[in-house]
Amino acid sequence: MLDHERLDVYQAAVQFLALTHGVLQRLPRGNAKIADQLGRASLSISVNIGEGTGKRSKNDRARFYEYSRGSAMECGALFDALRVMELVDEESHAKAKELLVRIVSMLSKMC
Repeated sequence: MLDHERLDVYQAAVQFLALTHGVLQRLPRGNAKIADQLGRASLSISVNIGEGTGKRSKNDRARFYEYSRGSAMECGALFDALRVMELVDEESHAKAKELLVRIVSMLSKMC
């Protein structure tokens, strides 16, 4: 097991990525821009956690955790946009926001 895989925040980020993937699969055609943005931002959360965990200096790790935190905040805004546009069901929206609150809280402490 790699170091980042042991982190609760990484596990939550992977759960969020799986949830997001399901939501993106159900989006109707014509929403490519928001789908691309959400896909990239949701992947960025876990990828930056992994990369940051591999850095040797505390400042480098913190920088990547900040990138990850920013991507998580971006995902929160994108999920709100999907809800307003009636493109995501309430259950998926609520689960996404619950995971994002956990992720942002943990990353804030890690930064």
